[in-house]
Amino acid sequence: MGMKGKIALGAVVGFVVIGAVSANAGHDSKDGGTKDSSATADQKPGAGRSSGGAKGAAKKAAFDGDGDFTVGSDVKPGTYRTTGNTDDMCYWERDKDSSGEMNSTLANDNVTGTSYVTVKATDKLFKSSGCKDWEAVDPKAKGTPAASMAGDGGMFKVGPDIAPGTYRSTGNADDSCYWERTKDAEHGLDSIIANDNVTGNAVVTIRSTDAYFKTTGCGKWKKTA
Repeated sequence: MGMKGKIALGAVVGFVVIGAVSANAGHDSKDGGTKDSSATADQKPGAGRSSGGAKGAAKKAAFDGDGDFTVGSDVKPGTYRTTGNTDDMCYWERDKDSSGEMNSTLANDNVTGTSYVTVKATDKLFKSSGCKDWEAVDPKAKGTPAASMAGDGGMFKVGPDIAPGTYRSTGNADDSCYWERTKDAEHGLDSIIANDNVTGNAVVTIRSTDAYFKTTGCGKWKKTA
């Protein structure tokens, strides 16, 4: 398919969409208080000590990781997740029509690790290429949130995946480290609360009111407060 390698229109890795507070730490304290398990690219909301549901049952895929899907018939509106994308070939796209023209694209992204995407009822087409299968996300899912996360893990849902708080990432040799706090999974420019490209130490406070945190090309994040 010709979609592979397309550049995301929204918050592209290596490009800061909006202004963000400097991520250089003013001190060099050790990362402590990280007794909880680390969130990784494969972690699923509700994993760990979930309060119900089948034990360890794998969720059934909602639709395949490759293909064009008509919203309403092939894909129902809702939030979906793909995990375990390790080869940098996963690309998805929300479209307002099926013309294939550039102005048809509402949002898109190249994915490493995990991605969450909300498909709206007003979308007409969802495209996916080179991704692991997509599964529906239960908005009421609960789990044991981690206090650290993989720096190249993709998107983490605040609450089920990671705990809110202040996180620190070290050892970022160049500005390929990109992080993003978002209010939803629609991936529009107005979805972004704050973001930054970082060299050196990165520090960010994830609030309980944030919906997701996205991280690409960074060192491991550890909760410090």
